[in-house]
Amino acid sequence: MKMIIGITGGIGSGKSTVAEVIKQLGYPVYNSDLEARKLQNSNPEIIERTKALLGNNAYNEDGLNRAYIASVVFSQPDKLQQLNEIVHPVVKADFISWANQFKNQKFIFLECAILFEGGFDVLVDKILLVTASENVRIERVIKRDNLTEEQVRYRMKNQMQEEKRKKMADIVLSTDDGISWKKELESVLSKL
Repeated sequence: MKMIIGITGGIGSGKSTVAEVIKQLGYPVYNSDLEARKLQNSNPEIIERTKALLGNNAYNEDGLNRAYIASVVFSQPDKLQQLNEIVHPVVKADFISWANQFKNQKFIFLECAILFEGGFDVLVDKILLVTASENVRIERVIKRDNLTEEQVRYRMKNQMQEEKRKKMADIVLSTDDGISWKKELESVLSKL
């Protein structure tokens, strides 16, 4: 019987890097952010309901207008909640369908930044929380997304607090030091 392990963490924690290493080790990983973006560009119901909620500017010639949507939902939390209510059920159904193809796999992974907030935690057996110190996270996001420190702090403020996540996680992995976490990750996987 397969075990589903959720990978989560705050912005800049290193969860995508950890998920990529897990993938390189040969385990299937579902990236909920990436799949949500694909579904937001291809699922007619999501497109129609998103435009009804946020207006026609929610999409442009390239598809989902992420910059516009971010500007709206980060300033209007109720809009973010409503958008999540449109997208999350479709992503959950897509994940369940994806997971069903791995009946003989010992472990599969769900990478999800909003594992708890979006109710995705009910789909997993164990939770791996990826953490890093606040300064490291801010530095990573400024470099990766070309944002200001103020913009990063604002996004962090809108996420679940790290201490609350730690209480709900089964495994906590710190990526502060850059590379030694890989050995710790391999040790954790071997113990599972």
